[in-house]
Amino acid sequence: MKLSVVVACYNEAGTIEKIIDAVLNAPYTDKEIIVVDDGSTDGTREILQEKIEAKISRVIYQSVNQGKGAALRQGIRAATGDIIIIQDADLEYDPQEYPKMIQPIINDKADVVFGSRFMGGEPHRVVYFWHRVGNGIITLISNMFTNLNLTDIETCYKAFRREILQSINIEEDRFGFEPEIIAKISKIKCRIYEVGISYYGRTYEEGKKINWPDGIRALYCILKYNLLR
Repeated sequence: MKLSVVVACYNEAGTIEKIIDAVLNAPYTDKEIIVVDDGSTDGTREILQEKIEAKISRVIYQSVNQGKGAALRQGIRAATGDIIIIQDADLEYDPQEYPKMIQPIINDKADVVFGSRFMGGEPHRVVYFWHRVGNGIITLISNMFTNLNLTDIETCYKAFRREILQSINIEEDRFGFEPEIIAKISKIKCRIYEVGISYYGRTYEEGKKINWPDGIRALYCILKYNLLR
């Protein structure tokens, strides 16, 4: 099965080469890599043009910054693999764990697989207490509406059968992508699995971008896509 790796990036000049090299060296050979640059202004775009374009399948350039959801929407539309996996452009998630993420789909046990930072015995960096509390609250409220028992809805690592993900109309432009996609997946009765993954979280000084307004938006999206649709 062919794997499509979709990477959304915005102002990741310090990490973009390293993460693309890590994806290229991931233990799954039949893969395409699609990078969507979301209007970067820090030199990321120049690095993509000069050092990365020739090594991967495709780079899509957004003229202005629109948000993670908008960038992923473009990358997902362009994907041609049997399985699509979402990869952040920072170094918080390890591409060496792709086989773990996609094995339930290859075994025809799952249609969607979420990587959880909070289950299993993999290492994870200890960073922000209130982020963990906020994520737990958002995950709990989402589960109440979807009747799923996920442990980490804000995880980056998500793998999908391509036909399922491409059939979903993604509306959110920013980090609301996460609760939106889970609400919509829950309504089409997919086989959903979770696997424990490692997590090498960044601090804000190191470039972390999600913040408390994104948490408020996530709660709004839970209500919007579970109750109002």
